Amino acid sequence: MNLRGIVSVSGKPGLFRVIGQNKTGFVLESLDAQKLKLVANLSTAKLASLEDITVFGEDDDLKLVDIFARMKESASVPEAKADGKTLREFFREVAPGHDEEKVYASDMKKIITWFNIIKELPLFNEEAPAAAEPEAAQD
Repeated sequence: MNLRGIVSVSGKPGLFRVIGQNKTGFVLESLDAQKLKLVANLSTAKLASLEDITVFGEDDDLKLVDIFARMKESASVPEAKADGKTLREFFREVAPGHDEEKVYASDMKKIITWFNIIKELPLFNEEAPAAAEPEAAQD
């Protein structure tokens, strides 16, 4: 799945696509039906790219992309408003090895909400672009 350019903004609900940049920050478009545009000022807003987000793990941190891939394969995804016990059981399935003391129900609700936003988008089924590889030196 291609999550490049999809960000979460602190203090704002939902997810946004980066559509440009200016002197003060980034120009964003919401991924909901309203397609609201806003400028996120880098001095006041914190942006987190979904492809860089990780979840606390017992050994290593778990990448959000990997959790989304398991959620995609899951038979059923609970509602984000489900009780904590239901969410925890689901996360044991899709994020095995997550740190149950550090990953709160609010974190799980946010991840499920994000999944429900992006699962209908074309980028959800796209391949992630490969990192640019340096060209081999020619002698």
